[in-house]
Amino acid sequence: MTLASQSAEQETHVTEGVTGVAGKSPSQIAWGRLKRDKVGMTSLIVVMLYVVIALLAPVITKALGVDIQQHTELIGDGGMPKVPGIANSGISGDHLLGIEPLTGRDILAELLYGARISLLVAFLGTILTVVLGILVGIIAGYSGGRTDAFLGRLMDMILAFPQLLLLLALSPVVTQVLDERFGIEGNAGKVTFLIVVFGIFGWPYLARIVRGQVLSLREREFVEAAISIGARTSRILFREVLPNLWVPIIVYATLLLPSYIAAEAALSFLGVGVSEPTPTWGAMLTNSVKFSSVDPLYLFIPGTALFVLVLAFNLLGDSVRDALDPRAGRA
Repeated sequence: MTLASQSAEQETHVTEGVTGVAGKSPSQIAWGRLKRDKVGMTSLIVVMLYVVIALLAPVITKALGVDIQQHTELIGDGGMPKVPGIANSGISGDHLLGIEPLTGRDILAELLYGARISLLVAFLGTILTVVLGILVGIIAGYSGGRTDAFLGRLMDMILAFPQLLLLLALSPVVTQVLDERFGIEGNAGKVTFLIVVFGIFGWPYLARIVRGQVLSLREREFVEAAISIGARTSRILFREVLPNLWVPIIVYATLLLPSYIAAEAALSFLGVGVSEPTPTWGAMLTNSVKFSSVDPLYLFIPGTALFVLVLAFNLLGDSVRDALDPRAGRA
């Protein structure tokens, strides 16, 4: 029996007109708490809206009659739009968020397609981080002894690396290896590089959390009972111990997603991420800095989109943490 199940038994409701008590499952209790959290539900709606819009980017751009191709015929002297629009941005009925200076690409289309790259890197990077963190943390915490000591020193060594400098230095080397040995070339190789690096440098933080939880869980009665009946180690780890770890894992994952979204944008800003002509939010911010004085909306629009998404994920993570906490004291 998991700790969440034990907590769920304490939160019951009496059905009107019926003698007896109907219990709620842990997921029902958590969902009920989350539904009553207005900030959490608003954040969830915003996140889902971003995901749906990113998935439907081709459909939306086609319906609006825009694309991500360059349209230099829309650009006048000085590289600015021929039709200035609001704040010299080229905003019009045909281009709702304006056009990009020099290239004439539609900014709304760039935002939609750029969201796909950011969310893809963030989700896959988070999945890789969570898988590695769970495996290493649960093995280290349950095994103890030399295995725990070795994995602990491995975590310390990875955490000691200057991540940003390594990302900048390894990017051309790793992308070349991916191209020559695995046939993953161009932007596909750069996306793969970001996902792998996020996973490699991100898992030690989660592994430490999981290890600490496992150290206490391995002494619990249900683990000792499984050992006494001769259960295999793999069954004990993944059928008895792991179900009691989902709360911290889910909370950590919801907080990890926005950090990876921001990191992908920052790396694209530094020139390590996806290269042109594939649009990303980081690349848009990089290009917009050059025109911030004459076209401030070009900097404001992608910056606001990134800010809202990261904020929504952070607030959702806080709400999920409160909803999954059995000691929150809310029915």
